[in-house]
This record gives sequence, C-alpha cells and structure tokens, in this order.
Amino acid sequence: MSGLKSLFKQTFIYGLATVLPRMLSFLLVWIHTKEGVLDSVADYGEVSIIYSVFIVLNVVLAYGMETAFFRFFHKEEDKDKVVGTSSISLISSSLLFLIFALIFKNEIAHLANLKAEYINLVIWVLFLDALVIIPFAWLRANEKPVRYAVLKILNVAVNVGLNLFFLFALQNLAESHSFFNAIYRPNFEINYIFIANLMASAITFILLIPYYTRIKYVFNLELYKKMLRYAFPVLVAGIAFSINEAFDRFLLDELLPENIAKTQIGMYSACYKLALFMTLFATAYRLGIEPYFFSHAKSKNPQKNYATIMEFFVILGALIFLGVVVFADVLKMIFIPNEAYWEAMWVVPVLLLANFCLGIYHNLSVWYKITDRTKYGAYISVAGAMVTLVLNFWLIPIISYKGSAIATLTAYATMMILSYGFGRKYYPIPYNLKKIGLYLSLSVGLSIVSFYQFRENYFIGITFLIVFLIIVYLSEKNQIKNLLNR
Repeated sequence: MSGLKSLFKQTFIYGLATVLPRMLSFLLVWIHTKEGVLDSVADYGEVSIIYSVFIVLNVVLAYGMETAFFRFFHKEEDKDKVVGTSSISLISSSLLFLIFALIFKNEIAHLANLKAEYINLVIWVLFLDALVIIPFAWLRANEKPVRYAVLKILNVAVNVGLNLFFLFALQNLAESHSFFNAIYRPNFEINYIFIANLMASAITFILLIPYYTRIKYVFNLELYKKMLRYAFPVLVAGIAFSINEAFDRFLLDELLPENIAKTQIGMYSACYKLALFMTLFATAYRLGIEPYFFSHAKSKNPQKNYATIMEFFVILGALIFLGVVVFADVLKMIFIPNEAYWEAMWVVPVLLLANFCLGIYHNLSVWYKITDRTKYGAYISVAGAMVTLVLNFWLIPIISYKGSAIATLTAYATMMILSYGFGRKYYPIPYNLKKIGLYLSLSVGLSIVSFYQFRENYFIGITFLIVFLIIVYLSEKNQIKNLLNR
C-alpha cells in the first residue's frame, strides 16, 4: 500500500502537470471561439484540422522511442547507454524530418489542402517538440515530476499569453506604436495562433538544453536495434491511435458538403474540448502509473496492485464523467461562450465515455508493455482504427459529426475489450469486474438520464452525484481508510 501511496503522490504532481496546462489551454478554446477573434466557425474548423495534423505527425516523429526508453531504462544496467542511444536517435530523425519537410512543404500543403505558410510553422513546431521527447521522458524516469510539471505548465502559459497578445492586444498597440505597427498584419489570426505555439515550443526546448549538455553521447547499435524492435509496434499503435483521435476531422472535411464542412468541424471540435476533462484525468493517471508499472514489474505479486490501481481509476473516472455531464451546460458557457458552437453539445457525453474507455484501456495495457508483447498493442490499436474509419465513412454522410462521436466511442470500447481479453491469456490480473462494472454502469446510467432527460436540472444532477459518492464510500471505506492511514 505504501507503493500505491507514493504512486498517487506522483500522479497528483503529474496531474497538475497535465491538468493545469490543459486548463490553460481551455483558455485557447475561449480565445479562438470568442466572437470577433476568428472570422467564422469555419476558421476554427481549419485550425482544428491543422492541430489534427500535429497529433498524427507527433506520433510519427516519436516512433515509440519514449515507451522504449522507459522499458530499457529500467531494464538495462547502463543507463547512460540507453539515454545516449535514444537521444541520438531522436536528434537524427528530427533533423532529417526538418530538412525533407522544408524542401517539400509546398507539396505537403497541397496534399493537406492547407496554406504553405501554415505548414512552414507546423514543421518547426513539430521539430522542436520532437527534440524534447526524451528529455521529458528522462525527467519522468528519474522521478522528477515537479520539474516536469513546471516546464509543461510554462509551455502552455507562454502559448496562451502570446495568443492573448497577438489576437487581442497587438492591433490596438499597432495603432499607437510604430514598433508594433511594423509587426502587425491584418487577417493574420490563424498564423498568429501557430506563431504563438512555435515560440512556446522554442522556449521549452531552450530550457531543456541543459539535458543535452550533460548526457553522455554513447550510441550502442545492438541496443538501438532492440529498442526499435520494441518501439515499432508502439509506433503502429500510435498511428492507429492518432487515427482514432484526429482523423475524423479530415473525414468530415472530405465527406461533408464543402459549404458546411469546416463549420461542422469547428462546432464539433469546440464541443470535443469539453470531453478533454476525462482526457486530462486519464493522461495524468497514465503519466504517473507508466513508470510504476515498469519499476514494480518484478516485485512480489504486482498483479494485485495493478488491480487496485484499476479500481481507483474507474471510481475517479466515473465521478469525473458524471460530474462533467451534469455541469456540461455550465462549462460550455465558460469555455465556449459563442452560441454558434453549441449545436454540437450532443457529442459531449458520448466523447466523455469514449475517453473513459480509452483510459481504462491504457490501464489494461500494462500486460503487453511489461511482457514485451507490444505487437499486441499495435494489433488492438489497428483494430480500433479500422472501426473508426469504417463507422466514420458510414455515419458521417448520414448524421455528420454525431457519427464521428459514435465511431470514437465504439473504437475505444472495442480496444478496451480486446486488451482485457488478451491480457487474461498472457498476464492475468485479478480485476474486480463486478465492482468495476457497477461503478461504470451506474455512472453511465445516471449520466444518460441527467443529460438527455433532466438537462440543466441541477437539483437532480447533484442528487445523482451524491448518490454515486455514497455508494462508492460504502463500498470502498476500508480501502480509503487504509490508504489515508499509511
């Protein structure tokens, strides 16, 4: 239990490192969707498509090396060899990407149906973000969550601050100061959004340069081959996952009539952000538990702890799910004040549940990571991607972005079920399915009734939350007391 308490302390700090930046990034939703900032909902749709490009290419540029770093950092005695080999690998691949992407940026822009000036900024952001992958992984592997958190929060704070400056202050300053007039350009809002992102990424990289100055640049070819073999299935899984997460924007753009496509994407993407409350929690939890999974894999009876971790995840996730659904209409007024986007609110509970399933899947995925069967992660993610593509192609022409939301939920639920099934065969963990099923079904049932039958009736919604908390307390009071007393 003491190991679990340490885990939860680290997870809390990683939670701050995830939640605070994402909460700050919610300000970006407010900024970008605020009436008068961008010309239209369609412009926000274009920004969303570009950020979808980020999601896909970030996975490609990482090519599973972060997960491989964790595995071999805890497995190999010579840590410097692991750090040096992985760092040299990421530096080399990032430089190659930068060179080729800049040479072919016009062709990439044409293929993506985006302006070359946007692509140029995207290339530099992706390059800088790739260079900090291993330094951030090193901080996590060496249990330095505070520094990790400060850097992550600073990155987003700078990004948000520059967005506020470029989109709200610069035009007024340009009217009264010649210096600002020289850098201000009208109708340049989308460019400013990505310039702010680039400057934030550059500052983060500069602050992590000390990592590159103190490591030993030792490259071991045999280790590199083993790391690539381990990482390749993770890369495949990552690409498949990025299809699940981001490809629906591309398909909406292609499958909907041109005159409404980007507007529909804009509404869908804005309301999608409200589902990120679940993503925040799941990501924070994953950042905390991933090093724990690897470092405790050889301890006595780790499966029991893994099962307990899953129970706590489902309890907290179910509470967040129900809470966000109950207060969804309050949250939309805070983060998406422009009513032009509210038409897509229908997708919020569906996407929250989808991300809940994804969080459970990440907890279940411990079995293939610590048994070096990462190829099963690739198989499962590819299956999810296939579900995503098939359902999007089928449903988008019929029900637009609602089809994308349903496809996302179906894909993540499929991945969750497949991972559990394979895990039972290769690394059985004694999950308490009755208890997990109770919390999951109770939160889903109460959420459906609250959102679709008693929406904005906060008396009933808060009553549902209290009922859920009472049931959890009665079921878990001994576990909670043990955890608090240690």
